[in-house]
Amino acid sequence: MASYFQLNVMSKSTKIAVVEAESEKFPFVYRTPLKFGGRVVKDVTVFRTTITLEDKGKKKIAYGMGEMTMGTAWAWPSKTLTPEQVLRTVIALAERIAQSLPELEPSQHPLFLATQLKAMAKAKAAELATAMKLAEPIPDLAIALAFSSADIAIHDAYGRLNNANSFDCLTPEHIGSDLSPWLGEDFVGKHFNGTLLPKPASTLALYHLVGSLDPLSTADLSKPVGDGLPETLEEWIRAQHLSHLKIKLTGTDLDADVGRLVEIERIAMRVAPTRTWAYSMDFNEACENEDYVIDFLERIDRLAREAIAKLHYIEQPMGRDLRARKEVTMHRVSRLKPVVIDESLTDLDAFMFAKQQGYSGIAVKACKGISDSILFAAAARHYGMKCYVQDLTCVGASFLTSASLASRIAGMVAVEGNGRQYCPAGNKDWESLYRPMFKVLGGVVPTELLGGIGLGFAWPRNLLSKKYAALAQG
Repeated sequence: MASYFQLNVMSKSTKIAVVEAESEKFPFVYRTPLKFGGRVVKDVTVFRTTITLEDKGKKKIAYGMGEMTMGTAWAWPSKTLTPEQVLRTVIALAERIAQSLPELEPSQHPLFLATQLKAMAKAKAAELATAMKLAEPIPDLAIALAFSSADIAIHDAYGRLNNANSFDCLTPEHIGSDLSPWLGEDFVGKHFNGTLLPKPASTLALYHLVGSLDPLSTADLSKPVGDGLPETLEEWIRAQHLSHLKIKLTGTDLDADVGRLVEIERIAMRVAPTRTWAYSMDFNEACENEDYVIDFLERIDRLAREAIAKLHYIEQPMGRDLRARKEVTMHRVSRLKPVVIDESLTDLDAFMFAKQQGYSGIAVKACKGISDSILFAAAARHYGMKCYVQDLTCVGASFLTSASLASRIAGMVAVEGNGRQYCPAGNKDWESLYRPMFKVLGGVVPTELLGGIGLGFAWPRNLLSKKYAALAQG
């Protein structure tokens, strides 16, 4: 495999390099709190990385920009640090990564730069943990979150460097290799054809999040926000004609979880009884074992049988470190419904171990980087596993990046997007260009709008300095 890898790499002589990078951060307050996995989130910081990418052969440059919501409550639920300390640490790591991007060795494609980027980020994380005298190491998921905006910016810049959509630059001609350097010997001679679509899907259904604190109907509404947006799940369904719901459950209180889904099903049927509904269940790692999930499904089958057919998949029922309890598998559950990993998906070893343990699908997220997302999508297709695209309460550019990713993965019918629910302030600057992506109609988002150069979308001019004005062209 080594000689094959060398031959393919040498077949493409063009080298690209990050020659300049800078970063910024922007805080936003949520309009309503979001509860998941026992954690309550009330605000978010968006981290932005902007790079200058140079084609060393042509002496040509292009700019790229990436943003990501720093969802540290999800990426690093620390037992020794406060949420504020975790956020400061991850942002400090993201800043160090951005400063060090010009140190990456020139390479032929963003995927190869991403390999270096991940290694560099891990080294920076270890250095930072030592310097800050942390009581625990920075976990892989938090490291991925910290470098995600840099990875996004590199892909964006590479597309712009080639005056093309970034997803059109994932061909053998651009990469100069098959997928084996990242996915192993099973992928010798294999590429992204079949995994990626030649153009964005016209529309994708939008998965609306039902958080643990979200009022379902006016009977649950104790303190209205009063900002003109829907206040309850029932109002959201009516206003935006939703059909896809991602439902957060406790994973520890079976009666409460069953009751929550039964009530959601009742509301959905009252509002739109003839609509084709799709539900996903997210236990956020809280289940004790496989039996909890099976008991949940059996009780739903007895109490709301129609809801079972609408349940499309179950997400991350067990803790993210699947090796910590190897005896707990998902083989029995996956015979009933697809079971996917999210927090567990940090590298190829984790992917393969989850497959061995009976998990039948994966959730990819731009907050782990574009590179790993598309590579894992290819792996899922090859091994016959399901693949879904979710977000991290993404707003503005981070949501458009996530939607652009989803729109190019073959077989994708929906994308999660809950930033409009909890943090609409983060979308405000983008509505002039992409209003239908943030003000949802008919339960879908028009992803056909995301076919431009770079990652598919232009940046609002008011967000750009004169230096980066070219990013206003998408």
